[in-house]
Amino acid sequence: MNPFMKLHTYLLTSILSAALLLVGCSKSGSAKVDPSPIQKSFASADSTLKAAADKAVDAIKKADYSAATAELQKLVSNVKLTDEQKKSVTDVLAQIQKAVTEMGAKAAGEASKALGDAQKSLGK
Repeated sequence: MNPFMKLHTYLLTSILSAALLLVGCSKSGSAKVDPSPIQKSFASADSTLKAAADKAVDAIKKADYSAATAELQKLVSNVKLTDEQKKSVTDVLAQIQKAVTEMGAKAAGEASKALGDAQKSLGK
């Protein structure tokens, strides 16, 4: 590989990596997840269920949707849940899925734009 191609590949990789890093670190996504249905439905739950719900709510507030999903999936499989609690958990899980899908689409679009800009700036 000639030196120009190495430089070209390095620059494209660097620009794309930087764009993905910036997109991935931005917490200002348009989709917000509202944990209040879980907070309300688990307010008077037993301590074990309430602790698990609180852990999920904390993860949602930090936009740690992976941890929130894992915790909510454990919760929803608990046989002690009331119908209201099951509904709140499934509703919030749906919100998380929507938010993650929107963030992925946004990241893909911005990464594609960054790659196009990088190729233009390098004269391709």
